[in-house]
Amino acid sequence: MELITQLRAVRSRYEEIGLRLQDPAVVSDNARYRALMKDYKNLTPIIEAFDAYSAAERAHDEACELLDVGGEDPELRELAQTEYDESRDAMARLSQELKLLLLPRDENDDRSVIIEIRGGAGGEEAALFAHSLFRMYTMYAESRVWRHELLSVNETELGGMKEVSFSIEGDGAYSRMKYESGVHRVQRVPETETQGRIHTSTVTVAVMPEAEEVEVEINPADLKIDTFRSSGAGGQHINKTSSAIRVTHLPTGMVVECQDERSQYKNKDKALKVLRSRLLAQKQAEYNSELAQKRRSQVGTGDRSERVRTYNFPQGRLTDHRIGLTLYKLNTIMDGVLDEVIDALTTADQAEKLKAASEE
Repeated sequence: MELITQLRAVRSRYEEIGLRLQDPAVVSDNARYRALMKDYKNLTPIIEAFDAYSAAERAHDEACELLDVGGEDPELRELAQTEYDESRDAMARLSQELKLLLLPRDENDDRSVIIEIRGGAGGEEAALFAHSLFRMYTMYAESRVWRHELLSVNETELGGMKEVSFSIEGDGAYSRMKYESGVHRVQRVPETETQGRIHTSTVTVAVMPEAEEVEVEINPADLKIDTFRSSGAGGQHINKTSSAIRVTHLPTGMVVECQDERSQYKNKDKALKVLRSRLLAQKQAEYNSELAQKRRSQVGTGDRSERVRTYNFPQGRLTDHRIGLTLYKLNTIMDGVLDEVIDALTTADQAEKLKAASEE
């Protein structure tokens, strides 16, 4: 059986890594030890599921034997039949789980993320909805005990956000948040609307895996760094000191601004953090045409006709157009209860990968 052969190879690799992790030479090499521990951690769920499958298989074989020799003893046959049915169902469930676990992993899934939200079509209403999405994502992060940090924000007078960048740090953050990339459409009556008409606006969301400094080396000579006075909707600190930072990466033309902190140094660090993640995304896109297309779809144009999801407030309805999911619990979702949506997207993504793997 091809699946079992593949699983035995994984077990051999797992046991090999386990032995290497006990080698003093490996333990003393921090980088090597961390890399092996990461591999070991990623393989552990597969081994645990394989062990459970093997146990169910043994129970199934024993039940078959009991059914064969049970004779006319009704109580023994009933027990054997129950064991047979339960072990058969467990084997089917674990077989499917193992197929999913053996799918190629996105190397970025364990990373933290940087999310950029920008108001698109709709002016002030789009900016207000960008703030609503920022609130939704940070509340979701808190529910998973992830740490979030504001990197940069450009606010409006009415409390909206023309654009906002923030990080979410936590194991598996990218694996959950990557599905949020794209154009989000909102349908609601704006607070500024006097005649009760429903407006349609859009917001673009880009989710990028956070890059480590060692992965993306930035030559200081390639940077143009400007300082300027903070600007925004108000506040005592606004326009008093030139603490805001604008970093331009000359080879690519990428521009990152950060004015959230009072310190130039802190703003510079945050801007470089965003720049590294953008450069990592670009670097990956150069080697992967599929990822390049995905990156373009993340940024989008903000046009009303583009969308991955629609938030219809009058009907309390959320619709994810990629998988045809509709939920009538919009207020709950906007309070950061996103798992039902993300779980559905994850399941659909896995089903597509399984289909592709079976066709190869």
